[in-house]
Amino acid sequence: MDKHDGRATARPRAVATRGRGDPWYDEPDAEWGEWRGPGVQSAAVPAPAAPSERSAAGVYLEVQRSPAFQEVRRRYRRFVFPAVALFFAWYVAYIVAATTAPGLMAQPVAGAVNVAMVAGLGQFASTFLLTWLYARHARLRRDRAALELRWDTQEMTRGIVGHARVNDTARGEGGQR
Repeated sequence: MDKHDGRATARPRAVATRGRGDPWYDEPDAEWGEWRGPGVQSAAVPAPAAPSERSAAGVYLEVQRSPAFQEVRRRYRRFVFPAVALFFAWYVAYIVAATTAPGLMAQPVAGAVNVAMVAGLGQFASTFLLTWLYARHARLRRDRAALELRWDTQEMTRGIVGHARVNDTARGEGGQR
């Protein structure tokens, strides 16, 4: 029987799988404070980019100000704000009716089923309906444009220090355009 002192088995999973196809841990990254050796830890703050290089913050601000990004956000807001207002109004109406009109809510609909039970089940049904509508809206109106923005942003940040390795791995693992 082998004797172990337990030190080799106490390694974190990330260190144990490093180099075995895990894109997040292909190599140690000094920018995120990973161990470089026994008793030595690298800096936790990434070094600032050289002034001549384009910064990631600048890229993301440029994308945020772009007409394509504004269109995706506009489509999102045009669906979400009215949907939330309608759903909240329906929920408040149910609560107000339940507390202020108990006679109405106690009216039988069919057998032992009353108006309160139907309205309560309607809350669940409307939640599922709203979820389905949101997913459908996102798929038909926003997902393609958002994915294009994502790829464009990755292309723009590809040459920036600290982003090149992650973007190359993400593009290779997630499929090509």
